[in-house]
Amino acid sequence: MFSAIRLTAQLSRPWSASQTSLLGQAMVPSSSLSAVSFFRAFHPSLPSAATLNQATRRKPPKKTKLSKSPLLEGNTQKKGVVSQIFIAKPKKPNSAKRKVAKVKLSTGKTVQAYIPGEGHNLQEHSVVLIRGGRTQDLPGVRYDFFLRNMLDLV
Repeated sequence: MFSAIRLTAQLSRPWSASQTSLLGQAMVPSSSLSAVSFFRAFHPSLPSAATLNQATRRKPPKKTKLSKSPLLEGNTQKKGVVSQIFIAKPKKPNSAKRKVAKVKLSTGKTVQAYIPGEGHNLQEHSVVLIRGGRTQDLPGVRYDFFLRNMLDLV
């Protein structure tokens, strides 16, 4: 009984070692010989797998670009609430006092966003729109204010 099960399992896998050997082909009925001849006998890889030479000649796979502002999740802007406003100093050759706010987005994540322009009247709990775009001399600040104080009126 076990030999019958083993034989049916071997017939369903024409690429197995016993099927590709000459002895295994001689023992298989003639109806399945045509299926065995389709497969490459004595070859280590399956017919669908590329050889090493084919893989090196093809174009390399395209690398996916990482987003520069990942917390926007593909959107152009996100709404958020200002949780803290502070002053940051820029990197080495520059000298200034840059206004930065910590904003809690509608998704629940917190980001640091740069407040552009001279003077602002943002406070804690102000509702703002932020967009992607980093400030070059402030490390860790990848976002920029797009609309401020307009959403407080709505």
